[in-house]
Amino acid sequence: MKTFEIIIKTSFGLEEVLIKELENAGYENVKKLNRAVQVSGTLEDVYRFNYILRTANKILLPVAEFKFKNEEDLYKKTKSVSWENYFSNDKSFKIDFTVYSDLIKNTQFAALKVKDAIVDRFREETNKRPNVEKLNPDVKINLHISDDKCTLSLDSSGEPLFKRGYRFRGGEAPLKEDLAAGIILLSEWDKQTTFYDLFCGSGTLLIEAVMIATNTPAGYFRQIFGFQNWLSYDEDLYNRVKNEADSNITPTKVKFYGVERNLQQIRLARTNVQQAGFIKNIKLIHSDFLQFEPDTGTGYIVSNLPFGERLTELEQNELNDMYQDLGTYLKHHCVGFGAALFSSNKEAVNHIGLKPKRKYKLFNGKIEATLYLYDLYQGSLKDKVKEDEIKTNF
Repeated sequence: MKTFEIIIKTSFGLEEVLIKELENAGYENVKKLNRAVQVSGTLEDVYRFNYILRTANKILLPVAEFKFKNEEDLYKKTKSVSWENYFSNDKSFKIDFTVYSDLIKNTQFAALKVKDAIVDRFREETNKRPNVEKLNPDVKINLHISDDKCTLSLDSSGEPLFKRGYRFRGGEAPLKEDLAAGIILLSEWDKQTTFYDLFCGSGTLLIEAVMIATNTPAGYFRQIFGFQNWLSYDEDLYNRVKNEADSNITPTKVKFYGVERNLQQIRLARTNVQQAGFIKNIKLIHSDFLQFEPDTGTGYIVSNLPFGERLTELEQNELNDMYQDLGTYLKHHCVGFGAALFSSNKEAVNHIGLKPKRKYKLFNGKIEATLYLYDLYQGSLKDKVKEDEIKTNF
């Protein structure tokens, strides 16, 4: 089977997590890129990556790379690609593009030239042109231009991979599924300890956590991937890949708790949890976190904290107070727990009053945010260090 240099796109800060996912799946020599990684693989691997990878958001298969002099040269070289070998003229397509080049005056015009080249190629080779569809195309083609270098790739995913298929709709500030999975994988949750989300919103972190604990593939709920519209699509091979991954699903005895004070959000979470089939795993509680009492002596908390945008001074002060209440709650109700808290409001985070052991810079959409990891113990950090030293000496 032919080998390709596959590009796997991810979010900023999750490149190393994605590399670890690939290494755990048996892949070596993974190259780290900017918001992406590159790895050698076959079409079977393309199918597998789409189905199992939690922190990937699209899998690109490069079909042509060339240097060009101007927009007409871009058209000419794009047209020389045998597009009729990749998809049929009864399939609609769309061009996604990223352009960084002084040779291109208008990035949309570059995408238009590539679109025209593909249409003209089909018309000359098959006497029929495929339709261009912006909203729901059968085939997505990725155009990437850097200076005088052009890369044309088939997007094997179609819809972005964070669209798992289990979520009815997000809440007020939905966390994308690939980012939620990345947050959990960056945390120090061991997949055995009781899992808590004190601000569970529409339930994304909880569902992703159950999927991780049970080895449920990221694409388990997806109905369609982009590669299924390619001429090369091998349904038997895909089913083998899918069945192999599904055979690793195992039940879990871990308890998952989601706390949310917004009634509409908790209803959304319940709908999503039911659609994912995890209603027996996840207990949802309509409550403010301050009124919630963890029922275990140990646990791990993973939460996407409210952060607010363009807050007034009064709103910021209210948020600061809430974060301070959270810090007090963690100190008094969650001793012995670990926590991974995600927020973009650094001022409010300072009011938690706990020193994070580790921080990771990430992005929630276009908003810069940070994941803070904490160990929650009795007393001060100095007392904890002394306690650890005593244990070590014994």
